[in-house]
Amino acid sequence: MKKIFALLVLAGMANVAAAAEIVGNASNAKGKLEMCIGCHGLPDYKMGYPQVYRVPKLGGQNAKYIEAALHAYKKGERKNASMRGIAITLSDQDIADLAAYYAQPTQAKK
Repeated sequence: MKKIFALLVLAGMANVAAAAEIVGNASNAKGKLEMCIGCHGLPDYKMGYPQVYRVPKLGGQNAKYIEAALHAYKKGERKNASMRGIAITLSDQDIADLAAYYAQPTQAKK
């Protein structure tokens, strides 16, 4: 019984370590940006679905905020059909990479 418990603890620790190992790489995001810039790359862009609102600028935003928002869209905790449709296609690494890209100081000017 002690061996089984020890294996379960080690397995749990491995899962935590694997999740903690995801580090965003801004240069890897370049092939994934097309889905973002169509709305977030346009100055003062407004979206009309499901209601009219201003689409936020991502450049210079905090990486952890972007990651949390994308994960929330992916889980359905944040409501926007377009963002959910995009977020569900992203892996955790994709999300971290995009967040790292947009969090760069050079992106704040765009």
